[in-house]
This record gives sequence, structure tokens and C-alpha cells, in this order.
Amino acid sequence: MTTGPPLDVAHRLSGRRVDVTEPLRLGAGGRETAVAVRFLRECQSLGLRARWEPAYEEPACDISLLRHLPPPVESPGESQELRSWRAGHAYGMLYYRRGPGFVTVMDRRDRASSARYTLDHADLLSAFDTVLEATALSELSPVHREAVGLLAAERLALVTDGWVVALPPRIRRWPVPATGI
Repeated sequence: MTTGPPLDVAHRLSGRRVDVTEPLRLGAGGRETAVAVRFLRECQSLGLRARWEPAYEEPACDISLLRHLPPPVESPGESQELRSWRAGHAYGMLYYRRGPGFVTVMDRRDRASSARYTLDHADLLSAFDTVLEATALSELSPVHREAVGLLAAERLALVTDGWVVALPPRIRRWPVPATGI
């Protein structure tokens, strides 16, 4: 089990709080965006409060895909999109649980329609496990690329400029009461 956030984003860890020391470039696209999303996802998975600022550039992806992740700190002149992210964020909007030979994903990012997915096909499950790390599409087999297409179509993976990363965090610390999510 992971004991701390990924080391590929500069940060300081203080108790249960993570301060990212450089702005995250979600608008950069490609590897940089995939790595930043993975970092935020893993912080949430570990129950850490992430404090971060975005680099100000046009987003390389649909920000509504990321509403389940810790939002950026408030800053003057920020876009309405970022304010909306902060206002609409709630713990447990998207997460996965692992069982023997399957993964169940709960998606409540769209308040009008929740969805539950069970990933139990071997190729789909293998692709999901692979893209828990930021991965270049060119490194995936044709079968995994097809599976990533299915995950992206259901908004469970972010594909950006030739890179992909899974979006749901694995919740390791459940709130009390756990029925709160």
C-alpha cells in the first residue's frame, strides 16, 4: 500500500496535509496533466488534504471530469470554472473499490445521474490497473487502447495529448459515518 503521495510532483507533507510547492499545469496537456491528475487522485485516495494552485493557462481537458479531485486554493482573478469546482466539490463523488477479480466504480460527479460500473472483464481490468499510472497511449497494446477508449467514454479515464490516467481514486480512509458518501 502506498504510504505517501507520488514523488513526481514537488510537495511538502505535513501530517495529513500536502502543500504542492509549484503550480500544477492542468492546462499543459500530455504527460504533465496526466501526472498532476494522478497526484491529486492519490492524495485523495490517501485521505490527504491537498493545497495547490493552478498554473493559469487554458485547460487541456474538461474540468468537470476533475470535480471529484481536491480543488485548487482560491486566488484572485480565477475563472468561474475553478470557483464552480471548489463550490461543487464533495468527498466521494467518484471512487473505486476492489474485489477479487473485479473493480466497482461509483460516479456521482453529475448530481442528476449517478452511475455504478463493475469492471470484471480481464482486459478492461488490466487496462484500468495500467492507467492508474500516467501512461503514454503509444505504450499500450491495441486491446488496452480499446479498453481505454471505453473508460474515457464513461469519463473514468482522462486522455490528453497522447497520455492517459485513470480518474477514480481508491478510497482507503472512509469518513465516519461511511454512509456520508
